[in-house]
Amino acid sequence: MKLLTEVEIGRGFIPFGYGDKILVVGSCFADEAGTRMANAGLDVCVNPFGTLYNPVSVCNSLQRLASGVPFSADECVEMGAGASLVCSFSHHTSFARPTAEEFLKVANESFASASAFFKDCGLVIITLGTSWCYKFTRTGEIVSNCLKIDGKDFERERLTSDGTFSLLSRLVGRFSKGTESIAPKKFIFTVSPIRHLKDGAHGNQVSKASLLLAVDKVCEAFPEVAEYFPAYEIMMDELRDYRFYAEDMVHPTSQAADYIWERFQDFALRDGDRERLLENEKAFRRSLHRPIHQAKP
Repeated sequence: MKLLTEVEIGRGFIPFGYGDKILVVGSCFADEAGTRMANAGLDVCVNPFGTLYNPVSVCNSLQRLASGVPFSADECVEMGAGASLVCSFSHHTSFARPTAEEFLKVANESFASASAFFKDCGLVIITLGTSWCYKFTRTGEIVSNCLKIDGKDFERERLTSDGTFSLLSRLVGRFSKGTESIAPKKFIFTVSPIRHLKDGAHGNQVSKASLLLAVDKVCEAFPEVAEYFPAYEIMMDELRDYRFYAEDMVHPTSQAADYIWERFQDFALRDGDRERLLENEKAFRRSLHRPIHQAKP
């Protein structure tokens, strides 16, 4: 008997491994996968602006890294809800600081390192979370984070699959060729299995479907430099039981994330690197161990 629907993935044509520089950007699932890659000793930069959910924010972040232009005082925004912190619409609130000067210092230190990494890296892994975006009405800017500012200052809109395809195809078209200062890149796309239920189950499916259609068209348009890994499908079909969801019934459990990470290795990890990766993962787990009783000096 076959008691589950296994998602057939085969081997991808864009391998990664030790010796590669890999940028991972996107939703919470990008954080999950990127953290596991870092723990395994891979040369990876994960979400240098913090978690990003929509395609506009992802594309804007990569364009900014390519430009090398640091953040300036006119991009500083005071957070709402009495937070008494300063951040920017391009950053996750983990970058927020009490003053503009402090924010710019931490943001630009991170940015300088990430920009240099991006220019040298050969692989970009992008995880898209939702088609829904928030536009700041005063400027028309689509933001990465609303910074706890009153909702009346934003308009919420859903990107069409054609709009997302246009954004992503321009991105891949530009960076797959490279320049004198930027190495040519290949792209692995995923769609996050994390559900966005603000618009209900149907709204979430429409949003994910739009992303899936757009990414499919990008991979068809750039068959030598872009491919898709079905993290979303693995979660929906192989791991559909609620025991694989955290208490919020939205995020995958650590076990589910580990399983998808193993499937990703099967898909893209370079031949010959599996043993080293497993040893590095074991070493990382050992490093977390703290003896209950410390020996007396």
